[in-house]
Amino acid sequence: MCGIHELTEKDLQPLSYTPAYLDKIKGMRFFDPHVHMTSRTTDDYQAMADAGIVALIEPAFWLGQPRTGVDTFRDYFNSLLGWERFRASQFGIKHYCTIGLNSKEANNEKLAEAVMEILPQFIYKEGVVGVGEIGFDDQTALEEKYYRAQLELAKEAGLPVQIHTPHRDKKKGTQRSMDIAIEHGLPPHMVIVDHNNEETVKEVLDRGFWAAFTIYPFTKMGNERMVAVVKQYGSERIMVNSAADWGISDPLAVPKTAALMHESGIDLNDIHSVTYMNAVKAFAQSGQINESDFELAGNIDQSERFNGSTVLRGGQQPRINKNTTIIR
Repeated sequence: MCGIHELTEKDLQPLSYTPAYLDKIKGMRFFDPHVHMTSRTTDDYQAMADAGIVALIEPAFWLGQPRTGVDTFRDYFNSLLGWERFRASQFGIKHYCTIGLNSKEANNEKLAEAVMEILPQFIYKEGVVGVGEIGFDDQTALEEKYYRAQLELAKEAGLPVQIHTPHRDKKKGTQRSMDIAIEHGLPPHMVIVDHNNEETVKEVLDRGFWAAFTIYPFTKMGNERMVAVVKQYGSERIMVNSAADWGISDPLAVPKTAALMHESGIDLNDIHSVTYMNAVKAFAQSGQINESDFELAGNIDQSERFNGSTVLRGGQQPRINKNTTIIR
């Protein structure tokens, strides 16, 4: 007969567990320049802060099903500038965003025209560090039409461009994206080409563009491949992001990749460049990013509210010191 274990006071104590990879990156700071926090839980913000992420950029993107009216875009853009920025601040993370019409929904011409009319209302707002993510999905004529139109908006506003490269026929789509950007007079140093892989990186770097890599399970890049890329090409104009969204993805991809790079013998300066500084340099060209703001963001007061709303629920007590690991 099996004995029954009676719970003791020790059993009821909160578990204290620190993932092993955190020891390898202790003291490092990270900037995730592409992560869709609207589709993530508040717990993800906590985990990201604990792993050393001090700032992030949330690009406007497709939400999983087609939107049916321009007001849904207006509300979404406002949420990136309002509630999501507030939610990040409650965990000491500085939140920026890029605003644009994503390539997938550019194929609805009537809706796309309406969205193009409202974009100037948003791209000049505080905290908007670029026009994005824009570019190609199926590489259609309409996608090209609105990609070109948004390049002109970015040029007029003096903002960097964050390019989404297609999952299908990626090399052709990446080349085409760069060709069109140059055709419109965008200097390569103002353009961040995202979702690169081993097939595209050399040409992107050779042409002077920023090369961003998404560490995303199964569909884009794994971080072992990312380690090999940095060993081959170095760290200049290369940056790592998670692009974590509503799919199977990991908002801790940047610090985990840094830990693997450290374990693999990559120089700490190179790790710092690809997981923090290059993103700062690329998007600071917007005039909106100052590293001192990251320090200010660390002053957390979860008793604050945004339009009457808080990240707390029920009787949860506000967290003031982000260094505590106690859960009450």
